[in-house]
Amino acid sequence: MLRFFRSYYPYLYVSLLGLLLLIRLPLLLNSLPLLIPELNWMLVGEQISQGDLLYRDIWDSVSPLSAIVYWGLDTLFGRSSIALHGAATLVSVFQIVYFNYVTNTRDVYSDRSFWPGLVYMLFLHLSFDCLTLSPMLMSTSLLLLAFGTLVKQMERRGATDEVFEVGFYIGLAALFYLPSVLYILWAALALLLYTGATFRQHSLSLFGFLFPIAVTILFYYLNDSLDDFNRNLLASVFRVRQYSLSDVQSLLASLLIPLGLGVLGFLSLFNTTSRYVNFQQRIQQIMMLWFVTAVLTTALMPFLAPMSFLSFVPPMAYFAVFYFENVRKAWLSELGFSLAFGLMLLLFYQGALGLIPGAELGRLSNLQVRPSPLPDNIRNQRVLIIGEDLSAYRYNRPATPYLNWDLAKYDLRNLDNYEAVINVFDHFRLDPPDYIIDRENVVEKLFQRAPALAAQYEKTASPGVYKRK
Repeated sequence: MLRFFRSYYPYLYVSLLGLLLLIRLPLLLNSLPLLIPELNWMLVGEQISQGDLLYRDIWDSVSPLSAIVYWGLDTLFGRSSIALHGAATLVSVFQIVYFNYVTNTRDVYSDRSFWPGLVYMLFLHLSFDCLTLSPMLMSTSLLLLAFGTLVKQMERRGATDEVFEVGFYIGLAALFYLPSVLYILWAALALLLYTGATFRQHSLSLFGFLFPIAVTILFYYLNDSLDDFNRNLLASVFRVRQYSLSDVQSLLASLLIPLGLGVLGFLSLFNTTSRYVNFQQRIQQIMMLWFVTAVLTTALMPFLAPMSFLSFVPPMAYFAVFYFENVRKAWLSELGFSLAFGLMLLLFYQGALGLIPGAELGRLSNLQVRPSPLPDNIRNQRVLIIGEDLSAYRYNRPATPYLNWDLAKYDLRNLDNYEAVINVFDHFRLDPPDYIIDRENVVEKLFQRAPALAAQYEKTASPGVYKRK
């Protein structure tokens, strides 16, 4: 396969994208497990379509530009996981083509080939959860655009005013996925160490970064929701862990080969430094800074899953290409790639389809939506779930703003506070749920504090489930 993509002819884009579709079509045509984050994102888009304002009327920590995309998809397709998968494939196509284009047209490697795009395409399949349109995937597209602009600056003797674009792209990336805000440090260091950027140009880059964020803050200020924006997004990144979804074995297995090849490629550079010109060495250092920044973002991730590590793909793919370039014998390079290709796709399909009976590796069971605690005949009802398990929303609609349990704790875990009780009562009055599913044992205390609510609900036969009278 490496031999086929060794050339650099435009028609190979068709072959590369055909290979991408060949890998994904068997899964896109089958019914993939619905993931809890997917359901959460669809609910956010659905509620915005109904006129609710994110953070004020929807207590969730999804970033605003991602929410706008989910709103658009809900407007066009309704609550559809297929739409998320299709849109994710289009975003993946853009990233593969752009990464291959930039690395070749800017002569980032010694030889031009389609290896960068091929390796990038493979590494996008860390796990089957990477098939969905996640904020991390969308944010990585903007980071790639910032990288492309930085590479243009590296080619010149001095930086230009295009550094504004670098900051602007990173600002947009942060509005898709807030932990990406750390990449402004990556850009600042790259401009400081590897270009002749002046103070004015550094200021331009910082202004480009702050501009889209300032516009977003202004929007919420004008809608009298700045406190909601701060609590549910800005402050939440340091405190909120949205789901308890960690499947450490599957996570490590999905990252093992890409990280291993990336590290081997990085180490191979120490024996071949003379092959690369000064410009290429600077790009290597910039990509190393990207990887370090990506590691720092792990502390801000709302949950741990392979899809959360998609921002690692560009530096891993970039260095992995060096490994295959620097293997002296072509057949060893071909064999190594074939093994990596086969093992990664085996884990990918095992996770999605359960090829090995009884094996849980790659299945991400904690990430999948479980059967609803409500009877099957209860559908299209207004439901409030108090807890992390969103499964009852699969065929129902959320009531009250309390979508994210970690954010709902501000009120529902603080019922000894009079203001919190008033807030809950007002939310129930404006948007009363038909059913309450209490997994955190707070409803009884709420009913004690607000007897008017207690008079409206009765217990059902299901534990922790209350029905509106």
